[in-house]
Amino acid sequence: MAKRTRVPWLVSGTNEYGSANLGRSSATAALRLARKLLRDGTMDVRVFTPRGRVLQANELGELDPQQSDMAHQRGNREAKKLKRKPRL
Repeated sequence: MAKRTRVPWLVSGTNEYGSANLGRSSATAALRLARKLLRDGTMDVRVFTPRGRVLQANELGELDPQQSDMAHQRGNREAKKLKRKPRL
């Protein structure tokens, strides 16, 4: 059985052929896809965020993609160096 991977950003929509659930790794990519689906005539477009918020099509402007992407990046601090044990 294939191992499931969690996609942080999920874009969902329904068109005349059925529904589609498409995962994206960043907020920018998810918003770009959601707007493309709306232009193509897809109904009921939703964006699911990693924190569990569900954005409807009319709420897409409320999400600032750069602020959201920055919140999920890891810091660039150096790893702590281990102390050496004194030799006896």
